[in-house]
Amino acid sequence: MTAQHAEDPAELIPRPEMTFPALRAALARVASSRLAEFQADRDSAFTAATQHSSFQPIRMFQLKWATEIEIERRPGLAARYRAALDGANTLDRTDPKWREAMDACMAVRDEARAAVTGD
Repeated sequence: MTAQHAEDPAELIPRPEMTFPALRAALARVASSRLAEFQADRDSAFTAATQHSSFQPIRMFQLKWATEIEIERRPGLAARYRAALDGANTLDRTDPKWREAMDACMAVRDEARAAVTGD
């Protein structure tokens, strides 16, 4: 009898709502090492919102972290992003492949943001 290998799931977790508790809980499941960064960004967003009497910093915080979580919750997308980041961080900027890597990074981020915003 042979064991069947399970394929990588398309999504590790469902897409969270764009609320602080839901984003934090999702991040804890897919990238817990980034929770301190999340909290620091949240504090900065609230400070900026208060200083400028605007909800825009909070909205940008939510969009940033929903996008980050979207990448991490989808293993295929996360693998593409990490490969592109590796190229962008190791290639010389004069190498044409560096631009390709940067474009790939932006394409992944754009895909994740579109999924989050429904665009």
